[in-house]
Amino acid sequence: MNRIRNFFDPPKILVLGFAALILIGACLLMLPLATEDGRGLTFLNALFTSTSAACVTGLVVVDTADTFSTFGELVILFLIQIGGLGFMSFATLLAFILGKRISLRDRLVLQEALNNISLAGIVRLVRRVLIFTAVIEMAGAVILAARFSLDMPVGKAIYWGIFHSISNFNNAGFDLNGEFRSLTPFVDDPAVVLTVCVLITLGGIGFIVMNELYEFKEIHRISMHTKVVLTTTLILTFGATILIFILEYHNIKTLEPLSFGGKVLGSLFQAVTPRTAGANTLPIGDLTQPTLFLIIFLMYVGAGPGSTAGGIKITTLAVLSAAVWSQIKGREDVVMFRRKIVMEIIFKALTVAMIGIFLVMIVTMLLTITEGEHHNFIMYLFEATSAFGTVGLSMGLTPELSHIGRVIIIFTMFAGRLGPLTLAYAVTMRRKGNNDKIGYPKGNIMIG
Repeated sequence: MNRIRNFFDPPKILVLGFAALILIGACLLMLPLATEDGRGLTFLNALFTSTSAACVTGLVVVDTADTFSTFGELVILFLIQIGGLGFMSFATLLAFILGKRISLRDRLVLQEALNNISLAGIVRLVRRVLIFTAVIEMAGAVILAARFSLDMPVGKAIYWGIFHSISNFNNAGFDLNGEFRSLTPFVDDPAVVLTVCVLITLGGIGFIVMNELYEFKEIHRISMHTKVVLTTTLILTFGATILIFILEYHNIKTLEPLSFGGKVLGSLFQAVTPRTAGANTLPIGDLTQPTLFLIIFLMYVGAGPGSTAGGIKITTLAVLSAAVWSQIKGREDVVMFRRKIVMEIIFKALTVAMIGIFLVMIVTMLLTITEGEHHNFIMYLFEATSAFGTVGLSMGLTPELSHIGRVIIIFTMFAGRLGPLTLAYAVTMRRKGNNDKIGYPKGNIMIG
């Protein structure tokens, strides 16, 4: 029994838990009740949709509004909510309701799921995560429902408000507009664009950052982690907004027909959403090549650790950028906000970034093999990066994927959602039999 308990360490529990969640979702989406035509989805399409929802990606092989019944949409929404916050957070909520004690093993899994550094106060953090989520999603739903009520019956507007609020706060990107349009009908609508941008950003900065900002009045300090996340988020958001505005300004298929305000809103939304949200107000397939390349970079980076988002995380980018800058300046130490970054963190960032690059490269290569030469290379690279970053943006390739291509993307979404979490645990865990005390002679290799 002890061997079995030791085998199921936190990373394995997370992987198996997400796999079980995906399979349950797939079975529900195969039910006749789940689709408009009463036939249910095929197993592969159901598995793809369930994986995309549970991994809060947003890539779809069938349009959500046109294919699924209300029951099917609610199943997807349920998968998004649990997948975004983590099934352990909901298990903890159930334990709170039933008055059960949270065991040490449960606390370790929660620490892994939330990517928290310390085990101290983890249950209090989970309680606040649930409260933050409820308040933010409710506020977003109210604003969006009020806007949608101008175009549709109040009951439908409320349902749309709730669905899109949960979907975008969890960085999932599923929508109810139909015909694979995403949020393009609202490209220059301030109420929708700004509300969804705020939801995406709050979901992407991470619950640890939100908790620190909430406690700021009491502790009167902000950790280095929070400073890095907020600073990098602002730089990437406003930098990408300016670049997209410039690159797409004269594109007749995207920004040119819009007013100046519409151009700004369109650029802002398209700068925010690649940070693993997946919704879009500009037609992705009509963007210029430089803009597509910029979006690929943003999708690869993702958002903050311990959030509903994916990618290698903005803290990884920040640490690697600081390390490069230190090398350029000839400094031995990597310093950020007057704090020295330990080598363990730098190696971890490098490991995460390199694994991400290799995974995207391998998936892109596989897609070029399985899907043939029907599309240009950037479509395959875009799809692979979107799946790895659990973003959900697509140039239109997803519905046309072959059966093998869909399986590849399923595994990529799964790896993208869980890989960074399990990797962070693995590289910081001291293993038995590690020969730390053995010294080796130094070796020199020419670089550059």
